[in-house]
Amino acid sequence: MSSPPRTKPLSALATVKPRRSSKAKLSTRLSPKARVRVAEIFARFQAAQPDPRPELDYISPYTFLVAVALSAQATDKSVNKATERLFPVADTPRKMLDLGVEGLEPYIKSIGLYRSKARNVVAAARILVEQYGGETPLEREALQALPGVGRKTASVVLNQLDVEPAIAVDTHVFRVSHRLDLTQAPTPDKVERDLMARVPEPYRTRAHHWLILHGRYTCVARKPKCPECLVADLCPSRPLYMGV
Repeated sequence: MSSPPRTKPLSALATVKPRRSSKAKLSTRLSPKARVRVAEIFARFQAAQPDPRPELDYISPYTFLVAVALSAQATDKSVNKATERLFPVADTPRKMLDLGVEGLEPYIKSIGLYRSKARNVVAAARILVEQYGGETPLEREALQALPGVGRKTASVVLNQLDVEPAIAVDTHVFRVSHRLDLTQAPTPDKVERDLMARVPEPYRTRAHHWLILHGRYTCVARKPKCPECLVADLCPSRPLYMGV
C-alpha cells in the first residue's frame, strides 16, 4: 500500500510544522467535540486493558531505572534477556559500581550501544553511591542529572513508580498521537506538552503505556492493523490506510 500523501496533515511521520511564528505559543485547548472524542479513545483503552504494565522486568526503583536506560534503541525483550542475568549479580548502585564497566559489558553485550550504556550505568551508580547513599532519588531534576538519563527516561520512571503523572514520548507514542490527532506538534517535548494537557486526568498515569502498546502491536509503523483497532472509528487517519 502506498504511503500517505505528504500534503495530508495526519501523515504517519507527522513532519508538517505548524504555520505560526516561532514566538507564538501554541494552544493546547481542544474543542468540546474533540474532548469527547479523546476521552472516548482512552476510555476504550482502559476497558480493554485496565492496568497496563511496562514490558521491562525490574525488582526495585534502581533496577527499573537501569532497565529503562538500557532500553534506548533496543527492544524490551533484549533488555529483559540481559537483565535476567545482570540483576541477580548487580541490583544496587554499590554492586553495579563494584562490577565496573568491564564487568558490566558482557551482561549487556547483546543490547545496542552497550559500551556507552555500560559507561553511563556505572557512572550513574557512582553518583548514586557518593551523593545519595546508594538510594535512587525520585525527583526529576536529580534523575535527569544522571549520565544516560534524559527527560524521557525520567518520565517513564516517575510515572511507573507513581511519583508524578508523565507521558514519555518515544517513537510509538509520537506516531500514534499524530495518527489519532491527539497532537500535531512537531517535537517530542511539544507532543508531551499537548498530551499532558489533552488527555483527561484520570487516564494520564496510564496513557503512556496504552499509547506505546497500541503502537507496538496495532498501530504499527508501516502497515497499521486498522481492522483490529479498537478506536478505528475515532481515528482521522483511518482513511489513509483503509481507503474508506
